[in-house]
Amino acid sequence: MFGRYLMLRLLLAIPTIFCVAVIVFVLMRIVPGDPISMMIPPGASPDDIENLREIYGLNKPVLDQFLIWLNGIAEGDLGRSISLKLGVGQLILNRLPATLELVILSMGIAIFLAVTASVAAIRYKDTLVERVLDTFTGVAQAIPDFLWSLLLLLFFGVILPLFPITGRLDPSLSFDPITNFYFFEAIFTFRLDVVWDLLAHLALPSFALAFPLAASLSRVLRGSLSEAMSQDYITLAQVKGYSRLEVITKFALRNALIPTITLSGVQFAFLIGGTVLVEYIFSYPGLGNLAISAVVQRDLPLIQGLILTFAVMFVITNLLIDLSYALINPRLRGR
Repeated sequence: MFGRYLMLRLLLAIPTIFCVAVIVFVLMRIVPGDPISMMIPPGASPDDIENLREIYGLNKPVLDQFLIWLNGIAEGDLGRSISLKLGVGQLILNRLPATLELVILSMGIAIFLAVTASVAAIRYKDTLVERVLDTFTGVAQAIPDFLWSLLLLLFFGVILPLFPITGRLDPSLSFDPITNFYFFEAIFTFRLDVVWDLLAHLALPSFALAFPLAASLSRVLRGSLSEAMSQDYITLAQVKGYSRLEVITKFALRNALIPTITLSGVQFAFLIGGTVLVEYIFSYPGLGNLAISAVVQRDLPLIQGLILTFAVMFVITNLLIDLSYALINPRLRGR
């Protein structure tokens, strides 16, 4: 039964990704401007221009270009970057680990802040603590992540230079990783100096992404906790002599986390594509920074590959969320 449900969800994901591919391809072709003109050196002849168009397949009919691109995707070839002269797949795989490390750390910080703030607000309900937390939650949600980036960069990178403000790793460190997952490889090789430096570089962009997300998660979790606190099993726990904090953490929190986990999964997918401005502000070498460069250079193959990658990761994340529901609630598998 579960295998059939999994196959159904995978089959539904295929047309979604195909529709994204079509939309991306069409939009890239109707945007004004010629990417080849950005590569042409001064004094280039018409033959040179035509050779470049032939190399990148831009001299063929649009439908042929689309079919060639789809065939390349099926073979694992996303094309060749016009501006960087490298394979799009290679560029994405090189940058993806950095973005994943940033997103995972940001999500972890956001969940920790959301749970802490929600439990404290319910524990100290109708007190000054709750009002202060409401204020901070409202401010955190009202300020977008790119503005948090600028504020954190100003205060903790310039006024109080406690953290590095650019890059991923200090160039002076001697570290030759086998993969591009620097953080995990540094842990496995016990390079604590590298781990600390990576965390220092991740600190400001991670908190910039985490603050608005933590505020959203906190509002959902607080609502669920408030509802859980009115249930009979909570009254029974209170009668048994548990303190209010124990009742919240041992009984109410477990059930209240379910909708929060749901939102966390959805937000994780959005967070992968939402790192663009934050990575650019901190010159962080991830997919977001690469996307900015691709747009500026109007690098069609790279833009197409990046958007398709974001779409695939979004679909995969949502698929995992749906499958987790099916594992938790077997009734969903029969629908």
